[in-house]
Amino acid sequence: MALNFPSPAEIKAISFLDSTKSNHLPKLPGRLGLRKDCGGRRIQCSVQNQNKPPPAWPGRAFPEPGRKTWDGPKPISIVGSTGSIGTQTLDIVTENPDKFTVVALAAGSNVTLLADQVRRFKPQLVAVRNESLVDELKEALADLEEKPEIIPGEQGVIEVARHPDAVSVVTGIVGCAGLEPTVAAIEAGKDICLANKETLIAGGPFILPLAHKYNVKILPADSEHSAIFQCIQGLPEGALRRIILTASGGAFRDWPVEKLKEVKVADALKHPNWSMGKKITVDSATLFNKGLEVIEAHYLFGAEYDNIDIVIHPQSIIHSMVETQDSSVIAQLGVA
Repeated sequence: MALNFPSPAEIKAISFLDSTKSNHLPKLPGRLGLRKDCGGRRIQCSVQNQNKPPPAWPGRAFPEPGRKTWDGPKPISIVGSTGSIGTQTLDIVTENPDKFTVVALAAGSNVTLLADQVRRFKPQLVAVRNESLVDELKEALADLEEKPEIIPGEQGVIEVARHPDAVSVVTGIVGCAGLEPTVAAIEAGKDICLANKETLIAGGPFILPLAHKYNVKILPADSEHSAIFQCIQGLPEGALRRIILTASGGAFRDWPVEKLKEVKVADALKHPNWSMGKKITVDSATLFNKGLEVIEAHYLFGAEYDNIDIVIHPQSIIHSMVETQDSSVIAQLGVA
């Protein structure tokens, strides 16, 4: 969605360290706005998007009657089945065979694990994003009596996401590669179990109106945002005041600043609490991941950025919290 920024020629010179006591700030064209901070000396420039998309869950979550359209175990497809989100999802399916069944799986390049998953869960459709590995996957499944359909490449991932028998799609694929399959799933009317934060970060202004158009629910599956989703269950309209995301602090939380210049990749991959993929572990070490989660929380729950805080919580017991208008704090806790 385009933001109509004024050109430099339209903006007169502005001093961002205001030495005057005047509260009269210059008015800028477009959607740029100026405001003073609490100290009164610094002026902040911000972009106000007057046409921001509707959030997935506007500060509250509630069940919608009549959404169940299937009998027996709920049929799901998983995009990114060999990653940490995908394998944990399949663990849940294993523990609850009366509640879930897998109809389609998509993976990137871990053919060995994917083949094992196919044997265990017997999906109808399988996709491997790395097209050069299709023959290897077929060979690994050669002895199966009932073989799944195999579609290689990006198109295969999209077909898994919009499989006609799936009711919900778990999107655990890493990075912006998850955007196109998510769009395909929404257009096919599938509810989204979102563990791919880049989908909203890169495409929130497009994805959210699309989900509303097709009456699709976007359900946060990742730890912090799932915790927020659980905390806002049953809140009345307008009750949410603030979102508090927790962060473990990552691999470098106890390192002195002067030692950080000696950091190696291997150091960044030593997360103190969790076993995760390489990208998310490095992003956790730099806290870049937490910045992405702030953007995701903004789109999911409609909170303004000024109302989303981050707290370092090394124990990782509290997964996230919300503060309500009466100053109560509701937290979701869990021990691994």
